[in-house]
Amino acid sequence: MNVTVRQNPSGKYFVSILTKTQVKEIPKTGSAIGIDVGLKNFAIVSDGTIYFNPRFFRTLEEKLAKAQRIMSRRTKYGANWNKARIKVARIHEKIANARKDYLDKISTEIVKNHNLAKAISEVKKNMESYKIS
Repeated sequence: MNVTVRQNPSGKYFVSILTKTQVKEIPKTGSAIGIDVGLKNFAIVSDGTIYFNPRFFRTLEEKLAKAQRIMSRRTKYGANWNKARIKVARIHEKIANARKDYLDKISTEIVKNHNLAKAISEVKKNMESYKIS
């Protein structure tokens, strides 16, 4: 029905294709759980499952700082500045992709185990709107 092409800051192109599909609903079990989201542990589920907080930014923090220092020494809008800008953008992209992947895996696991598709998808959308880097 619709196609959108976009380019992200690191220079990669993405194509989004809008189509019509049939969505298969997951059968309801009537079970419910509580999820506590914290700083030390990413989430603790009421059944005792603990999801650790991987701290993706801290693993790439030094690499990002070095790339940003190099970029700051380049002549703005020059060819070498643009190369450095792309390196910084790729590091930011790597952090964002790792966070999104982790959130997707956790939310999918919880939904499959507890059949809370609507509640988890709402929480996931709310968490995405409060992105912290």
